[in-house]
Amino acid sequence: MARQPVDTYARRLDPGVRKAVHDNSAAGTGKRYTILGEDYAAADDLRKLAGAIRQHSIEHLDEYLARAEESLTRNGAKVHFAVTAGDACRAVSDILKASGARRVVKSKSMVSEEIHLNDHLEREGIESVETDLGEYIIQIDGDHPSHIVKPIIHKNRRDIARSFEREGLGEYNDDPEVITRRARAFMRGKYLAADAGITGANFVSAESGRLVIVTNEGNSRFCLAPVRIHIALVGIEKVVPSDADLAVLLNLLGRSATGQQLTVYTEFINGPAPAAQPSGPREMHVIFVDNRRTEVLASDCREILRCIRCGACLNVCPVYRQASGHAYRSVYPGPVGAVLSPLLAGDKFKELADLPKASSLCGACNEVCPVDIPIPDLLLRLRNRAHREHVPSPGTPPMAGFAAVGSHPLLWRAAMTLGVVKDYIPMLDKMPVPYLGSWLKTRTLPEWRGGKFRAWMKSRGAGKGGDRP
Repeated sequence: MARQPVDTYARRLDPGVRKAVHDNSAAGTGKRYTILGEDYAAADDLRKLAGAIRQHSIEHLDEYLARAEESLTRNGAKVHFAVTAGDACRAVSDILKASGARRVVKSKSMVSEEIHLNDHLEREGIESVETDLGEYIIQIDGDHPSHIVKPIIHKNRRDIARSFEREGLGEYNDDPEVITRRARAFMRGKYLAADAGITGANFVSAESGRLVIVTNEGNSRFCLAPVRIHIALVGIEKVVPSDADLAVLLNLLGRSATGQQLTVYTEFINGPAPAAQPSGPREMHVIFVDNRRTEVLASDCREILRCIRCGACLNVCPVYRQASGHAYRSVYPGPVGAVLSPLLAGDKFKELADLPKASSLCGACNEVCPVDIPIPDLLLRLRNRAHREHVPSPGTPPMAGFAAVGSHPLLWRAAMTLGVVKDYIPMLDKMPVPYLGSWLKTRTLPEWRGGKFRAWMKSRGAGKGGDRP
């Protein structure tokens, strides 16, 4: 992944990648606005209701996790809790080894990306194949997802055709239908040969113990139908109180993520397959993953745990559209990633502390969020934390000088006078200023547009008992 600040990465981004990310993101935002407006007269009220449901869930997470464990166990599932990413990876490989499973098929799971599960399984000698088409392409290319919902938003069909040719899935052909048909043929064999299936979960109902998985490709069903073991990796924040809450959240998830009223496949999994069922996993394991989520819950940014991973904030964000997901150096890109990634980094917070500054604070991310997360407020809180912890901002000059000028009227008036002179002495733009050299390489001083306000105030007698505007 990128190791430079978001703005530096964006400047060096291939124009073709930028166009792909920008156009796909803009299209997703457009679809969301259209379908929400058509289906709901008061969509904003629904967002606020969903936000209240999710906030209630995380504020009572201890209670609902206990209920979820009880319900899942009653349904025949085995429940595990993983404190760290390493714990989660070991729990998966221990389950697989105990049953002799050596081949795994995976449905799309952001948690598995977060904990680097594929790398762990490879080290353990277990074959793991991503079955979501986008995730599979990411896997064979040794790449990283650039979007929460659309992992290969940064690629085009020609890129995919070259990858398929390289992997021996057929001669170069960039026709989308041919690409899809070849992927289906390849995956079919992997599904039938697999010993276990790994999925994530969009939600877990504490009331019923149902796992909810939404996809558009149906690959999660294929992952589970022929295998003996089902392992679900679930972030602890995905628990909701009741089945009734799912009606609100699912209606917003599809519309916000892909502009659909409902995803093509919405599965409610009650537990392992009963003995009378001819197919399906006989064992079901649910691993609740913390991986610093309880630390986030204890912070002043806990609202980010409401997130339902729809990607709407990425699609609308002007910074993400120009920079792509890889610029964020994390599994979670865009506005949600700019908040969540530094929080999940723990002791490495400083390495990602610049991400909250990769925002114009325009507020669009909050306006489109289906669970009404106040992302701009959270970004400001993290900026303040970086300031308190003395984390330098790459490419930004020290602001102490500006603070001094802005705090002393005489210095400020002198600076304003210099602004007027600048229009008559263009070389002032080129003058070497300590600490500002690299910053001014990509910025110019704006055209002078002021100078009359103080005179106007003085003429009105401000400060001397006269009228005030």
